[in-house]
Amino acid sequence: MRKGRDVLAGLLLVLGGLMVCAPRARTEPAAAHAVVLGIAQDGGVPHIGCRGEPCVSARRDPARRERVACLGLVDERAGVRFLVDATPDLASQLDSLNAGRTVADRLRPVDGILLTHAHIGHYAGLMYLGREALGAKGVPVYATARMARFLRENGPWSQLVSLGNVELREIEPGRELELTPDLKVTPLGVPHREEFSDTVGFRVRGPMRSILYVPDVDKWERWGRSLADEVAAVEAALLDGTFEDLGELPGRRLSEVPHPLVEETLALLADARLRSRVLFVHLNHTNRLLRDEAARRALAGRGARVARDGERLPL
Repeated sequence: MRKGRDVLAGLLLVLGGLMVCAPRARTEPAAAHAVVLGIAQDGGVPHIGCRGEPCVSARRDPARRERVACLGLVDERAGVRFLVDATPDLASQLDSLNAGRTVADRLRPVDGILLTHAHIGHYAGLMYLGREALGAKGVPVYATARMARFLRENGPWSQLVSLGNVELREIEPGRELELTPDLKVTPLGVPHREEFSDTVGFRVRGPMRSILYVPDVDKWERWGRSLADEVAAVEAALLDGTFEDLGELPGRRLSEVPHPLVEETLALLADARLRSRVLFVHLNHTNRLLRDEAARRALAGRGARVARDGERLPL
């Protein structure tokens, strides 16, 4: 018996040595993917002036905070990363996007920023690229002609352009833009309050999968496209989930900040296969889907869910 054990021990020792000496298998770079970098409406959580429980809890516990809605686009093979929107949480979102990556030029911490529109949660983060903060050099900013004109002609954004902190690149709704051979985006015009600029969402196409990102829209019925058809054409749809209930803004009219209720979006997606692709983003601090587990379970029972900060979506 002892001899048998000695033989077995010797075999295990040899196998262990082979495993140590064997060259490690080379792993291919991860496929292109999107990463959720925030799910809250423009004011984030905690929200200024909010005395509700979610905001009070978030002030006490940073782990309960929610960053403003933002999407990262990554192509590891090409070694590039992009942001969809420049939010007031830009600094931490860049940290998350670049985690584990050596940024060759600290003055160009991202390979491009794609803007949806000129409301504070979607472009105000550009201020951190200016001389008072990073003093960035030539960060590409992709925007529609009207959005680009707004930035060129209005301070302080015009200073970012004149100092070369950003490099504006105009995009055309409906026309696909190739960011890399494996990463392509198509801006899609959507109806939304247009005080300063028009508004777009993005269809993002990778080598294997596509996603739809529309964080802001007034009403789907005003869109010149079928929501069901657009969701059917992608594997995941990150959609405007700002409000769940009409009573979420006491003292203010929803017509001032129009958004489709979550229920209205679900009603347009009767097919369970379409609902299963929906991840709600851009949730207002009053929306119970941010924290209420019962409400989230009820939403899951209807086939959809809320996106998670840090969640990766393969492309």
